[in-house]
This record gives sequence, structure tokens and C-alpha cells, in this order.
Amino acid sequence: MSVQTKKEKRITINTLKKMKQSGEKFSALTAYDYCGAYAASDAGVDVLLVGDSLGMVIQGHDSSLPVTIEDTAYHVRCVKRGNLGSLLVADLPFMSYYTESKSLENAAILMREGAQMVKLEGGAWLAETTRLLSERGIPVCAHMGLTPQSVNHLGGYQVQGRDPEQGQTILKEAKVLQDAGASVILIECVPAHLGELLTQSLEVPVIGIGAGAGTDGQILVWHDLLGLYPGKAAKFVKNFLAGSDDGIQGALRDYVSAVKNGTFPDSEHSYL
Repeated sequence: MSVQTKKEKRITINTLKKMKQSGEKFSALTAYDYCGAYAASDAGVDVLLVGDSLGMVIQGHDSSLPVTIEDTAYHVRCVKRGNLGSLLVADLPFMSYYTESKSLENAAILMREGAQMVKLEGGAWLAETTRLLSERGIPVCAHMGLTPQSVNHLGGYQVQGRDPEQGQTILKEAKVLQDAGASVILIECVPAHLGELLTQSLEVPVIGIGAGAGTDGQILVWHDLLGLYPGKAAKFVKNFLAGSDDGIQGALRDYVSAVKNGTFPDSEHSYL
């Protein structure tokens, strides 16, 4: 593939806000390299995430915990070169934001490499960090619900928020993070009704993964979308390549279309 020549259509935070206000769904997908970023953005994916899921799908670890800021920065550089205008978000890896000063230092590294927003995992305890980053011009996506960096504390990859009290806590803390300056909330592995409630209750766009069809946007891991996962797939995963008439590019377009028209996720790929 030659260096990109197509005209870029820029997606910004304001684009996502306008889509939420108009009721238009938006799609997001992880990306880790030049070709993947090019293909996804060319297919119309609105948000690309350089996720710490690279620890598992790229590096072969059994969790995202070994991923370093240097790893993420490298993949941000690769993705930036292939991106045709999608909003580029990057994960701050495990323990890279354990103090406010480290948060600023490491977020700045990713922003210099081309990220347009950083993602942090946690609840209300991240409010001051979120406020600090936002005040310094670094947009924040707050990742709530099932937070993979805390998998050992959570006792495994389990659905969160089924208990009504826990669900209300997630909602309350999401509002705290929104008020602290978070530009986007990403909610993972919660019952569909909670995903919808969060979306209706918050002013900022909400991206879901395993959170039902009621969120403003949906995200999947690149490899999951293409069926490239060992063993049994998570309930919220759909292999779009299996039904594609045009290979990978067709699968990407089908994913974007399914998110836009609300057919993905359906009840089969959602939690009650």
C-alpha cells in the first residue's frame, strides 16, 4: 500500500457531540498499525483507539497489564500515519497515571505522537486527574464498568452493574467524571438497560462495548471483528468477516453500517 492520498474527513470531539445531539450513532474500533488504521478510517469508522488490548492481540500476553507507555506511543505513531481523519484515541497503560504528574507526563507523550484524546480506566477517583488533563488541553475518555486493567481486583472479566446499587454507583461516578471534564465515557460489559440509562443521563457521548444498543457509539477490538480470537469469543463480539462479500474491507463497512442503523449489537450480543 502506498502512502495515503485520499482526502481526510476530520472527526473531532465536537463531531461526536453533534452526532449524540442528533441521535446519529457512531462507530469506533481499535487499531494498532498503519494498514489497519487506513482500512478502518477508509471504511468510515469514526473513532480509532490504540488500546492496551495490544498486549493480548499483538504481544500475546494474557492481559493488558504488561503494556508500557513506550509500546503505546509506538503504535500511536503507526496508526497516525494510516489514519484518514478518524478521531484518534490512545490508552494510558496500567500504572501510567498513578499520580497527577505521571498522568500529565505520559498523556503528553501520546498527544505528541498523534493522539487526540487519552483514555483512562476508573471511577470517581479519577476526577482530579481528569480535571487536570482537561485543563491542560488533553481531552479525556473515561473507561468505566469492566476495566481490564483492574481485572485482578474485579476477580476476572465479569459483567458489572447488574446489582442495582452498583449500577447507580457507576451512573453517579460517570456524572462526576463528566463534570470533571471528561469528553467521552466508554462503558464496558454492563446490562443493556444501564448502558442506555447512562447515555440518556449524560451530556457527553457514550461509547459501549458489551453495553447494549442504547449507547451513542459502539467499539470492538479489530481482531474480534474479524474473528481472529483464540477460543470462545465474548458475548458482545460479532465476526463481521464471516458474512462479508468483500473481505476485510467489506467487514469493516458492514460493521459501520450495522452500528449506524442500530442492528448491532442486538440482544444476542448484549447483557441483560
